[in-house]
Amino acid sequence: MIRYSDIVNKNEREIVLLKASPCVWGKCTFCDYIEDNNSDTQFNVNFNKEILKNVTGKHKVLEVINSGSCFELPKETLQDIKNVIDSKGIKKLFFESHWIYRNRLEEMKQFFNIPIIFKCGIETFDSHFRCEVLKKGAVFSGPEEVSKYFNSICLMVGIKGQTKAMIETDIDYLLKYFKHGCINIYVENSTPFKRDEELISWFRDNYSFLEGNDNIEILWNNTDFGVGGN
Repeated sequence: MIRYSDIVNKNEREIVLLKASPCVWGKCTFCDYIEDNNSDTQFNVNFNKEILKNVTGKHKVLEVINSGSCFELPKETLQDIKNVIDSKGIKKLFFESHWIYRNRLEEMKQFFNIPIIFKCGIETFDSHFRCEVLKKGAVFSGPEEVSKYFNSICLMVGIKGQTKAMIETDIDYLLKYFKHGCINIYVENSTPFKRDEELISWFRDNYSFLEGNDNIEILWNNTDFGVGGN
């Protein structure tokens, strides 16, 4: 499992994949990423200290991800991240957060005292597919409500059951309401969900141009940021 990477092709930043306590939601039917978490807090703290030693501050931007939300990282790890930010001159931070933490984002902003881009995994704005099929646990009225809390979202493309109409709406909302976005092309894992190759091919033909947008990143493979593994 690769835990550190230097992203240089777009939105240059360093990225670390840390360990945290189990995802507070943990019910997404398409996700086995949460198997990377660990209930042993002290183990996580010590493990994360070693990963954070890789950060140089060369881009002055750091992204921190884990198998859940930033709020599930140990408090000591959060302090270690802050120490790295201060010592390496980091000016901007990227974090991930589940929708259920939307009212706690200000806590992180005050603690780190630098601009934070919070990514929220919406997956799709189709409420039935998001809530009843993917079991995402994010209930909201629409993109306007989401944008009140998050200026960056993650969408999923290419799961069997999705439609072109769903994806077209999702992309429209992403471009209209959000400053940043990450589009994850679904990669099959240990869950029963399958890739829709025809839908992915259609997306590639019609939306590859988004790669030219500085604020949108497309992950054709879930390791395209240079971290993670099988």
